[in-house]
Amino acid sequence: MRIAVLADIHGNILALDAVLADLGRRSADLIVNLGDCVSGPLWPRETFERLERLGAPTVRGNHDRQVATLDPGQMEASDRFAFSELSNGQRTVLGQLPFSQQFAPGVIGFHATPTYDDRYVLDDTASGVLVRAPMEKILRRLGPIDQRIVVLGHSHRPDLVRLPNGTTVVNPGSVGCPAYQDPTGQAHVSESGTPHARYALLDVEDGKDPIVMFLALVFDHESAAKRAEINGRPEWAHALRTGFMPRAKAQREAQVHTRA
Repeated sequence: MRIAVLADIHGNILALDAVLADLGRRSADLIVNLGDCVSGPLWPRETFERLERLGAPTVRGNHDRQVATLDPGQMEASDRFAFSELSNGQRTVLGQLPFSQQFAPGVIGFHATPTYDDRYVLDDTASGVLVRAPMEKILRRLGPIDQRIVVLGHSHRPDLVRLPNGTTVVNPGSVGCPAYQDPTGQAHVSESGTPHARYALLDVEDGKDPIVMFLALVFDHESAAKRAEINGRPEWAHALRTGFMPRAKAQREAQVHTRA
């Protein structure tokens, strides 16, 4: 069985269309979506409608929940823009998505962790960036897992970890948002380093470890960046063009200059 795993589309219909076109050439038995579908300064309504037609099994991300349940005055800019673009019915659909889902025998998915939609499993913060967490933390965050394959998103960072019990944990990376900055808690950035649209293909066979392919696709990121600029989000535009956040880029350049 071949499973295509999508996550963190964030309203980027151009990136989503690139992924779906690639899947048309590669084929998959099942497409699954790990949430954070529409939040962002791009094309929330159009992305929602495309995903609705696709009909892929989908779990709810933290931004899906926030768009569906928070008062707009409590929302940050990306959620507020998505809220304004979606209908009441569309927001209701986002809020009613399941927290987790058994996508296939032995394959379970959720957006972030088994109990929280806004925390990391595979990632820690070090020097303001996301890095691989140690195995003991990963095991503690996952808790008891008897599934052969776990798929999750949230960090936008493609990763693959095999647990001591043989379970494979896969983060496909982000379809539509190659970098972000999170100022909450221990402030950090997630940066893919390129403007590609990312997803994963899993070839699953009973009794064997899955074959996992991480795909990074070219799409019209410049048009997406211009859309972000039109909607007042220059930092999103920079991330879409480069895969890096502006502040982090300036910090790196300053460090290089200091060392020189």
